[in-house]
Amino acid sequence: MTALVTGANKGIGKEIARQLVQAGLTVYVGSRTAERAEHTVANIGSDARPLVLDVTDPVSIASAADRIAALDVLVNNAGVSPAEGMGAQDEDVDTFRRVYETNVFGVVAVTNALLPALRRSAHPRIVNISSGTGSLAAAATEHSGYRGAFASYRSSKAALNALTLFYAQSLASDGFKVNALAPGLRRTDLNAAAAAAGGDPAEAAAGAVRLATLPDDGPSGAFFSWDGTPVPW
Repeated sequence: MTALVTGANKGIGKEIARQLVQAGLTVYVGSRTAERAEHTVANIGSDARPLVLDVTDPVSIASAADRIAALDVLVNNAGVSPAEGMGAQDEDVDTFRRVYETNVFGVVAVTNALLPALRRSAHPRIVNISSGTGSLAAAATEHSGYRGAFASYRSSKAALNALTLFYAQSLASDGFKVNALAPGLRRTDLNAAAAAAGGDPAEAAAGAVRLATLPDDGPSGAFFSWDGTPVPW
C-alpha cells in the first residue's frame, strides 16, 4: 500500500508518515522543499519517499500527481494558522485568504489531482486533519479564552469539515472512506498556543493512521477526535 502525507516534514504530519511506514506502507513525504523532504525521509526510513509538494502551487501539485501512478491513502495534513489568536473583527482579509489558500483550497486542489491515482486502489482512504476548534457546535457553547479568536483558522477547519462530508458522499460509490480528524492541541509550531502545548504529536498521528487504514465496513463522512470518539460538527 502507498500513502501520501502533505506537510509531512514536521509536527503531526511527520509522525503520521513515520507511523504509516511502521504499519508497512510506502509513504510519500510531502514538503514544500526537497531539502526538508529528504531530511525527513532519512529520519523515517527506507519505505519513505521524498516528494516536493506545495499545496498552494498548481504547478507543484501537478508535478507531484504525475509522479504517483497509484495511491491508497491521502492524508491532507498541511495547514497554517495566524501566530496569535485575535477576534474575528481584528483579522484582516489577507490573513483569511492566506489561511484558506492552504487549509481549504489546497485540500481541494491536492485531492482532485490525486483522485485518478486513488481510484486505482481497491480501498481508497482520505484523511483530512481538521481541528476540534473547527466544531461549530463546540464553538457555540465554549467559554474559554479562545472564544471568537483564531477566526480565520477555525472557520477554515469548519469549511474543511464540510468538504470532508461532501467528498465522502460523492465518492461513496467508488469505495472511498473520507473522514476528518481532530488531533487535539499538540506541541508543534502551528501557532503560539500549539508551541506552548505539551501534547505529543505521535498520539494524534495514531488517530490519523487508524482512519487511514479503516476496513471496508468502517465509517465515512465523519469527524473523530484523536482517541476515536466522534466530534460534533
